[in-house]
Amino acid sequence: MASTHLCHQISRPPQGRTVCFRRLTTAKPSGISLPPPKYVGNNRSLAVRTQTHLKWALRLSIVDQSQPTSTIDMKQLVNFLYDDLPHLFDDQGIDRTAYDDQVKFRDPITKHDSIGGYLFNIGLLKNLFRPHFQLHWVKQTGPYEITTRWTMVMSFILLPWKPELVFTGTSIMGVNPATGKFCSHLDFWDSLQKNDYFSLEGLLDVIKQLRIYKTPDLETPKYQILKRTADYEVRKYSPFIVVETDGDKLSGSTGFNDVAGLPDPNQEAISLRKVEGGIAAVSKFSGKPMDDIVQEKEKTLRSNLIRDGLKPKMGCLLARYNDPGRTWSSIMDIWSTL
Repeated sequence: MASTHLCHQISRPPQGRTVCFRRLTTAKPSGISLPPPKYVGNNRSLAVRTQTHLKWALRLSIVDQSQPTSTIDMKQLVNFLYDDLPHLFDDQGIDRTAYDDQVKFRDPITKHDSIGGYLFNIGLLKNLFRPHFQLHWVKQTGPYEITTRWTMVMSFILLPWKPELVFTGTSIMGVNPATGKFCSHLDFWDSLQKNDYFSLEGLLDVIKQLRIYKTPDLETPKYQILKRTADYEVRKYSPFIVVETDGDKLSGSTGFNDVAGLPDPNQEAISLRKVEGGIAAVSKFSGKPMDDIVQEKEKTLRSNLIRDGLKPKMGCLLARYNDPGRTWSSIMDIWSTL
C-alpha cells in the first residue's frame, strides 16, 4: 500500500466488507464505564477475576475496617474525590489537607509513606509523562474505605518517539477513623495478575509500552479506554461514518482499492454507513488475516471476556491496517461488542 492515509479495512468473517472510516464527531466520549462494586454494611468483598476462575478476596486498604462506628461522613468524602481527583495532574492539583501526613501509597512498582513522597510521585509523573487522568466512578466499599476506577494515558516525553502508555485500574483509599483524612492509597492495575509491590510483571508492562515502533497517526474512530488487561481492551466508541464495499476474502487487497483515496460515494459498489458506536472489547494482533486465524483470535477473545465475567454479543469486526513500512504483515484489531 502506497500511502499512510489509506484507511483501515474491516471485515465480518467469513464474508467481508471493506471499510474506510470517516469521523462523524469530535465530541469527547462520556464517562460511562464498567459498573462499580456494591457495598452493603460491612460486606467488603470485591470480585477478583483470575485466569482460571472467579474467586472472592478481601482487598485490604491498610485501615482496620472493624473499628467502632465513626461519625465520619463517607458520602461527603466520596463527593470530595469526584471533585478533587480530576485535578490530580493539572496546575490546581489535589487538596493535600485531605490526607494524613503519613499517608501510605502503593502501586505495583512504587511506594511512599508520607504526604511528601505521595506528592513527589504525582509531580514526577506530571513532569515526565504528561498524564491524562480520567475518573470513571467513586464508591464506598467499606466502613472506612472508598474505591475509585480510572484510566490514565501518558506520553513519555524524554524519548524521541514519545510512546503512549495506558493504565486502567482501581484505587483503594483508606480513611483514618480518628482524623477523617485519607491515610492509604493502594493502586491495582487491570493488566496484572499480581499487584503486590514490587511487581516484576508491572515493570515489564511499563517497558513493553515503551516500544520504539509506533503506528502512524491515522483518522480512526474515536474511543475511550475503559479497561486495559493483558489480553484485551474495553473501549467506548463515539459514532463514526464508514465507506464500505463487498469483499469475499479477509486476506489480500480485495475491495480495498474501491474505498481508498476518497472515492465517489455515488459509485455503485460503494456505500456510506453510520456506526452508532458503543462499548466493545478489542484484541490486537499482527500477521496475515487468514480466515482460520481470525476465527481463532475471535474465539480466544470471547473466552477471555467470559472468563472475566463480561458478556460479549454474537459476531465480531476485524479492523486491519497495513503499514507501508512493514508490508510483510498487518496490524489488526478484532472487536466484540459488549
